[in-house]
Parts: sequence; C-alpha cells; structure tokens
Amino acid sequence: MVQSPAYLFSHRQCMHTKMRPSYLGKILLHWCDTCHVPLLSGVCGCGAATRKVGLTPPGDARPAFPADCELVNRIFEDHFGAPLIPPGTIALLNKAPDTDRMEEIIMGGGVVGAIRYITGEKRWEPLPRPEAAHYIRPSRCYVVVDEGAVPSIRDQGASVLAPGLRAIDPLVRKGDEVFILSPDGSCVGVGRAKVDAGEASAMERGAVVRTRRNAPSRCIPGQSTWEDAVAANSFVIEAAEAEAVRFVQDVAGNTGRPVNISYSGGKDSLATLLVVNKALGKVPLLFIDTGLEFPETIENVAVAAETYGLEVIRASGEDAFWETFERLGPPAMDYRWCCSTCKLRPVRSVIEERWGECLSFIGQRRYESFRRMESNRVFRNGIVKNQISAAPIHNWTALHVWLYLFREQAPWNPLYAQGFDRIGCFMCPSSDVAIIEEIQGKYPELWREWNARLGVWQEAHGLPPEWLTEARWRIRGETCDETYRDC
Repeated sequence: MVQSPAYLFSHRQCMHTKMRPSYLGKILLHWCDTCHVPLLSGVCGCGAATRKVGLTPPGDARPAFPADCELVNRIFEDHFGAPLIPPGTIALLNKAPDTDRMEEIIMGGGVVGAIRYITGEKRWEPLPRPEAAHYIRPSRCYVVVDEGAVPSIRDQGASVLAPGLRAIDPLVRKGDEVFILSPDGSCVGVGRAKVDAGEASAMERGAVVRTRRNAPSRCIPGQSTWEDAVAANSFVIEAAEAEAVRFVQDVAGNTGRPVNISYSGGKDSLATLLVVNKALGKVPLLFIDTGLEFPETIENVAVAAETYGLEVIRASGEDAFWETFERLGPPAMDYRWCCSTCKLRPVRSVIEERWGECLSFIGQRRYESFRRMESNRVFRNGIVKNQISAAPIHNWTALHVWLYLFREQAPWNPLYAQGFDRIGCFMCPSSDVAIIEEIQGKYPELWREWNARLGVWQEAHGLPPEWLTEARWRIRGETCDETYRDC
C-alpha cells in the first residue's frame, strides 16, 4: 500500500502521540512547469495550466529563506556528502506532524524529502524521497543493487535483500537513511538501513535496507526567483487583496467603532496593516509588549510605524507575567496562562483608557490552528469584551502572505530570514524544541535570564534536572509536584 504524503510520520509515532495530519482548509499549492514557480491557482499568470502539489496537511507551505536552505543543505551534506537545494532554485517548506519538528521540502513542484529534528539526540535527520535524486548525487550513505532487484524495489517497494546487494557505502550504520541506486547510478528508492555496512557485506540472506514506499510526487527541476513567483501569482494576490479590502471597509462601516491594527511584528499582522491602510487610510497600531519579545520584533514595530506613518499605542504585560510566574511557574503548551496575563488583560485596559471600545483588525489565519480555523472572521474575545476583532486575511495561506509582502516590498521581520517560521515571545512554550535550542544559541543573554528563573522554580519544587535540560517545563504535568498539582 502506497503511503500518503504524511509518509514521514510513522504509524507508531502517530499512535503514540495521538497526532494526525489535519486539514484546516483546502490545500491550494500548485506548480507551473513552464515558469518553475509555486502557484495558488489552477492557471499561471503565463497562461499555462498548473498542477497540484501533494502536501501533508495542513499544507501551509512557506518560502525557504537562505537560512532555511543552508540548514537543509548542511543536514543533507553531513549525511549524504552533498547538498540538496541548488542555487537559483525556489524551495518551499511545509511543516508536517511529528513529535517535535519536521519540514517537508518542495522543489520542482514535488516533495523531494524532509528534515526531522530528533530531540533525544539533539540533531536533525534527512529524510529523502526518490525525487531528491533530481538534485543530489550522494557520495555517502547509499547502497547499489543488482539490476535484477531494481523492478521489485522501484515498483513494489520491496526491501533490499542481501542476495541483491552489489555494494554498500562502508560508512552506513544501522538506522541510517540511505539512497538505493541501480548499477548505472540512478536512484530506484530510499529507505533505512537495518544493519551496519560491515554486517551487510557478510550477509548471505536477510534484509539490508527497508525501502520506504512514498506517494508519487512529480518533480521537474528548473530555475526561477521569487520575483518570478510574484509575477506569476499577480492576479491571485490582487483578488485576495481586493476581497480583504472590501471586508475591512464593510466591517468598519457596520461597527462604527474606533479602528486600530493589532500589530505583533509578524508577517500576518504586517499583511493586515497593508490591507487596512489601503481600505481605510492611516489608523494606529496596537502593540502589546510582553517584555519577552525578540529585539528584532521591537525594532520591526518601530520600522513599520515609521514606514507607513502610523501611531503606535503600546500596552505592557511584562510585570504581570513575572508576578504570575512566581505563583504558577512557567506557562506550558497545555496551560498557556501567559496569553491572557500579559496580552489580553493589558490590551483590555489600554482599550478602556483610550477608546472605551474599539474594532481591531488582526492577522489571524485559518491555516494556523484548529482554534483559528473554527473561529468566526469577526468575533469578541471572552476576556477582551470591549474589543471587536476582525480578520481580513483569515482565508490566506502563508504563501499568499509572503507573495503579498514581496510584492509590496514591505519591511518584514528579519527573524524570518534566520529560519523562524513564527514570531512571538522568545520562550513560547508552544515552540518546538528544535527552535528553542536554536534560540538558546543565538540569544544567550535572553535565555540566561529565563534559565535562571526556571532554575529557581525547579529547585523550589524539587524537579529533576531533565525538567530544565530537556525543556519539560513546557509540559504542565512536569512543572508541578504532587503538592502543587493544581497550579
């Protein structure tokens, strides 16, 4: 049985973590083989018909920025001896379900593989598909099989058996991802080694590599730029902008409340800023400084305000955060008291002081989560009842947002160029361990203070060392001892 695009997420892991690929909206990604660019429509701006790209849901693919490409290439080069993403090639990343972080890699209109972070070993693992062979010729971690074994491996997903093995890279170790090559060097499959190279060479029978059966993914290499992608998608972006502008004008006209833009320093709120500016003209930015922001985010708020000539109305949640931390410990993935404490309540107070009630346009998108998918496009938060929230880009994908920002040459947060896919508090408990460990390296001063605070809580509650070293503070049940279970 051929596996779905979620092939990278094993059945055992799914059953263990209770995670499944989840549709949050229609997967819109297409590809033009004439222009070699991603499309959000069945027709390219050049007039050519496009084809759908099969992604693991929710399928909210984003551009692979230079830092992303460098990471992917380093992972593949370390393992296979060669990089994956060549210069001049558009690549996208699609976050897929996993125990921590997994990114599918899309090039040439097909999924060519993925990278996965293994938290227990603190390392990334490459997970190629056969389509990766369009871009990479491995010099390590490969096996060569007899010509007679090729059809069953290539067409039926059969394992590589010892009698059909012609050669194996001596560096291969049990558990390694490997390319399966025919005698002429072409790729006939990929899989995971079941034995070390030394043992495989001495075997007379048994499986050497367990071949991974992947959903077919058509891949046609070609060079292009993101400027080409913007041009090819111009009519799609124009239509999305026009609909969002009409939405903003209709909601603002119907509510009759003072208007602002809820601005976080992230890509979605920047796209919302652009839409609202075109719909209504200049309205103020409402920024909540939690005291846990990256320096780049604080700078982006200032740059956006200056670029578009907008007033910034600020609320601060820093003191409230640390006061609550003293009582409850760190926020967790399943207990995010931080959002109400240092965001919602401060913004409620600022709105009360400034306007009494207001209408805030926010950068919420359905493809971000189940909660946001199920949210109305216009709503009131249960805590901030004096604020009507409206989401102009609710139905946009991440690619809509990025193509729009590229087209408008908007000042987006430079953190995205460093490989961050979402912008928020530097120690957000919902972040993947892979990102947390990257932040620790890039922002040692920020993390030093956070670690010190965690250390005080750990000692006071007799928590084990791994609570801190393995980021278990992100799990509510790990944070409290039995006498503090209701924190």
